[in-house]
Amino acid sequence: MSKSKTPDDITSIATEVILESISDGVFTVDHQWRITSFNRAAEEITGVPRDEAVGRYCWEVFRSNMCEGDCALKRTMKEGKSFVNSSTYIINSDKRRIPISVSTSLLKSADRNVLGGAETFRDLSVVEELRRELSGCVQLGDMVSRNRTMKNIFSILEQVARSDSTVLIEGETGTGKELLARAIHNLSSRGTRPFVAINCGALPDTLLESELFGYKAGAFTGADRDKPGLFVAAEGGTILLDEMGDTSPAFQVKLLRVLEEREFHPLGGIANVRTDVRVIAATNRDLSQMAGDGIFRRDLFYRINIIHLHLPPLRERREDIPLLIERVIPRMNRLKGKAVSGIDKEALALLMSHDYPGNIRELENIIEHAFVLCADGTIGVRHLPAGVVAVGTTRRGDRPAVTTGEIPRLAEAIRSTEAEIILEALKRNDYNRRATAEELGMHKTTLYRRLRSLGIRLPDRDGRSVRQHLGI
Repeated sequence: MSKSKTPDDITSIATEVILESISDGVFTVDHQWRITSFNRAAEEITGVPRDEAVGRYCWEVFRSNMCEGDCALKRTMKEGKSFVNSSTYIINSDKRRIPISVSTSLLKSADRNVLGGAETFRDLSVVEELRRELSGCVQLGDMVSRNRTMKNIFSILEQVARSDSTVLIEGETGTGKELLARAIHNLSSRGTRPFVAINCGALPDTLLESELFGYKAGAFTGADRDKPGLFVAAEGGTILLDEMGDTSPAFQVKLLRVLEEREFHPLGGIANVRTDVRVIAATNRDLSQMAGDGIFRRDLFYRINIIHLHLPPLRERREDIPLLIERVIPRMNRLKGKAVSGIDKEALALLMSHDYPGNIRELENIIEHAFVLCADGTIGVRHLPAGVVAVGTTRRGDRPAVTTGEIPRLAEAIRSTEAEIILEALKRNDYNRRATAEELGMHKTTLYRRLRSLGIRLPDRDGRSVRQHLGI
């Protein structure tokens, strides 16, 4: 005679049936971060069978960008509170990037003891694809754009990646040259091998050479052991030589040999070392012009300029600004533990008019600054850096550029904020007009014009004359 099932048994069976039936992935971990359960949907989304997942560390299975930084499940385990609908992505078993939304909570027993953590995640691939189609944007790896020039680059990138030829990426600082190089690497047959990046302009020749090619023990004072260089570390993969335009002619000769002979000579070594590494060069300078002027070696320029990609600055792809902000905000929410929902129209209008000399990196820094002042809700003009507000409104004059549907009080709100910012800057600089203009990132005559336009009257003294009198 079979033993009748208890209510607890029935509840347990029902729970298991539900977990196996839902389309959301669900998994649990213990206090050592090892996976203790893994439902059917989790298998389908990740491509990892349950028997392979259970018992492994969660980061080994998911390979999410959260694992590299601020893990929602880790915060839940540490702080004891749940997090809902955090956006992130995972890398599945086919090495595809899958966008997901994540919710986390503590896993407790019937007597309320904490057994570990639980996470549910939803595949947003279809939603993301529909959203991109509706918005007319294209995504490639971590890069996304609506801009025609960027779309043209994206359209040929798979062919570029397959070619294994040397690539030269040009673009201003902060335009995403390293992201583009990583995308080429990930799409290539070398995608499973190392990707190594080095800023050539940040190092003197001797140090740059030792970092790239390595050295043998005794090569110089303090070299007490052999050190393999980055070409060895990147073997079979890709190396990004950033800021190539800042390298010396002497170093350029050595690099040319590596590209032509596929071998290098470690410092203090006797024999050459063969290398199988794809080289991608990046620069914020015009190497063609530099080669014509004799500043950069022509032979090296022709050697690295087999495939040439030019990334436009952000001021030439302003249509991407709302899209980029939309991607930065969820990431900042995860990193800062906040609940910012978006940006209001007044602040967005200002950011759309900004010229971004620092490009995408500057935009990200502006949003991070806003997160310091904005705990939740929407980012407004008052949360933006003072210099951005002042320069943005100055550039547009008394009639700020507006977007469709922008509220009528936009100009008045920005004008009032600009006056406050300029007055505060004047006070900080003891009413020194030149110092104030420099802090706000504008010419002194522009500052005078804005003062008159805003009706701001200043004392007769100038802080500069006081400093000169004191001998400062």
